Amino acid sequence: MSHNERLRTESVGKLLLQFSIPAIVGMMVQALYNIVDRIYIGMLGPMPMTGIGLSMPLMILLMGFSMLVGIGSASRISIRLGEDNEAEAEHILGNAFVMLILIMGAVSILGLIFKTPLLYLFGASDATFGYANDYLTIILIGGIFQGLGFGLNNAIRAEGNPRMAMYTMLIGAISNIILDPIFIFVFDMGIQGAALATIISQLLNTIWVIRYFKSGRSRLSLKIENMKLDPRIMISIVTIGMSPFFMQVAASVVTTISNNALATYGGDIAISAMTVINSLAMFFLMPIFGINQGSQPIIGFNYGAKEYKRVKKALTLAILAATSIAVLGFILTQFFTVQMIKLFNSDPELIDVATVGMRTFLKMLPIIGFQIVSSNYFQAVGKAQKSMFMALLRQVLLLIPLFLILPKFFGLMGVWYAGPTADFIASLVTGTFLFIELRHLDSSHNLKASQSV
Repeated sequence: MSHNERLRTESVGKLLLQFSIPAIVGMMVQALYNIVDRIYIGMLGPMPMTGIGLSMPLMILLMGFSMLVGIGSASRISIRLGEDNEAEAEHILGNAFVMLILIMGAVSILGLIFKTPLLYLFGASDATFGYANDYLTIILIGGIFQGLGFGLNNAIRAEGNPRMAMYTMLIGAISNIILDPIFIFVFDMGIQGAALATIISQLLNTIWVIRYFKSGRSRLSLKIENMKLDPRIMISIVTIGMSPFFMQVAASVVTTISNNALATYGGDIAISAMTVINSLAMFFLMPIFGINQGSQPIIGFNYGAKEYKRVKKALTLAILAATSIAVLGFILTQFFTVQMIKLFNSDPELIDVATVGMRTFLKMLPIIGFQIVSSNYFQAVGKAQKSMFMALLRQVLLLIPLFLILPKFFGLMGVWYAGPTADFIASLVTGTFLFIELRHLDSSHNLKASQSV
């Protein structure tokens, strides 16, 4: 059975498992890497951990540009394959490759030029600037590798090879886990060693992905003739990719505002605590992102093929799976809080601050899975404006004002209260949008059924 025929006729539940499990495995290994990396850095003390937190706004922005092209092109590729237009899908792939090199190169250079004022803007103090500067400099040097490895891996998944996409993530994460202690402790490079391990792993990812598209084993091929930039294709990629991109830009702004509020009301130790909280939260959010990645080609293909009943079923199953994972994360972060924090550092002050922060900030974790998957649905079906609005809702329209206002009344607790407040409101609004969308989808399905009679 051909790939297109499978997406059109095979059981949606079976397809979701086949596409999501490799993505979830890859994401979980990536999440494990993030935790192991923070554990190693935590062994150097709370201040290096704060340095990582201060670097996050610019690192998030780097990921945002990778997602702008990677996710935007993957969504377009899935839809074109659903329309049996393989030549156009390959043209999109070639343009995405060149766009990633140009954009990531430019962003990295600008980051290196302006990193000193940016780090102070992000909330650095004289005690933490050196750690953040040492780490971020090396990360920026390897920015192109992150862009190509992550960006093109989305195309592997979009062409219907989730297992190969999983291998890409496994190669990067496992090599990073191996290299971290070698560079940090054996070579005594400290936080610079952690950054060097990261960019070497991203380089390995990039080599793997490019070899795959040049090997002849892929459905799509990376061809020079498709690398001539086409404004029409570039606009179509950016239009869809803008939603996850703005989500990352918003996350960068939110992290900056959060770091400054944390520094003002809790000091450097509060930034370190938030770094721990975010690392643990990502461990549970990563498999939800894996479900998103697994459902995206199924939803996108069947939407393009006008198989609306299958679109709705894939969405429903993805929401149920994501919610189950989110509930598990809630149980662990609420009832095993201290044990999880001690994985990173046993500093008593850090444990006290992070315990209160984690239990408060992640209080609405059970509903986050629904909000993430529902936002991804609009991206998968090419409805860029709605996807962008819901992506920006939590980060820009809610979290930014909450981080600015609540601490003025509640101090450090105001920073922790901002998370669950934004999660609840964003989920409520997203649910309303999705309810309206599914009613339209049912109408389209009924219209198609009546026309086929």
